[in-house]
Amino acid sequence: MDDHIFTLSDNVTRQAVSYRNRFGVELAGDLYLPADFDQSQRYPALIIGAPYGGVKEQGPGIYANELAQRGYVALAFDPSYNGDSAGTPRRVSSPEVFVEDFHAGVDFLGTHAGVDRDKIGIIGICGSGGFGLSAAQVDPRIKAVATVSLYDISRLHAEGFAGSLDEETRKANLAMMAEQRWEDFASGRPKLSPRGSPLQIDADTPAIGCEFGEFYSRPRGYHPNSTTQFTLSSAMAFMNFPMLDKLSWISPRPILLVMGEQAHSRYFSEDIYEAAAEPKELYVVPGANHVDLYDRTDVIPFDKLETFFGDALK
Repeated sequence: MDDHIFTLSDNVTRQAVSYRNRFGVELAGDLYLPADFDQSQRYPALIIGAPYGGVKEQGPGIYANELAQRGYVALAFDPSYNGDSAGTPRRVSSPEVFVEDFHAGVDFLGTHAGVDRDKIGIIGICGSGGFGLSAAQVDPRIKAVATVSLYDISRLHAEGFAGSLDEETRKANLAMMAEQRWEDFASGRPKLSPRGSPLQIDADTPAIGCEFGEFYSRPRGYHPNSTTQFTLSSAMAFMNFPMLDKLSWISPRPILLVMGEQAHSRYFSEDIYEAAAEPKELYVVPGANHVDLYDRTDVIPFDKLETFFGDALK
């Protein structure tokens, strides 16, 4: 049964693939190829990471479907412990493992027939933008990185949204998670965080919750593997390990940061733009919010992405 939230182009073929990361977790992916793909040739390739809590059948597949039509081999994948990928306990979230998943994507694509291993780039949507940038800091095989609606999940957990987490609340959160670890250990069933995308939306639902709920919890973006929940204690690791403190190491490889003009998350992209070394570009999509860039093909700047990677992966 096809449970992708979009229709596959007649000009693209899609293959289910699997491969292991260095932790031995088997990752599930969809490989998108131009319909006239010839494995005797050498194509540029892109690894496309899902929004935090999302899966390959949603936004990553939409991007891969479009970019395969433009001549790229594109890999959309589910993060370790989530979606169709293996790993237990289910719905674990980890800064190191989620970054490693991008390295593993490079391993896979760079050994695939027809792929030019010297022309591999990354598109990271939402939280995957942070994971992809983090991977590129130490992996010179990644020749270019584009982020879309970037979220830095480590910073979010450590500081709260827009720095709203005060010291007292942070200590209370850590104490709660420490207690939860004992409960998880005793039960063998880690407790999950609340949904990031509420099922019920009413006048009291915060604006950001409405935005995510209208995608993940409605037919627009619904997928049964995407509950926007992770094990509650996962946040401890993100609070402890910042991912993006070596951004200058990416240079001279280029970075493109795409954000919506009305995105609640735009400060993440703006701050990374200031911190990163050249070459870098901040591209603002007029009128778009954060989630618009997950699936709205009429506003996602595919032409800009094609130009960016066309120049970067020459």
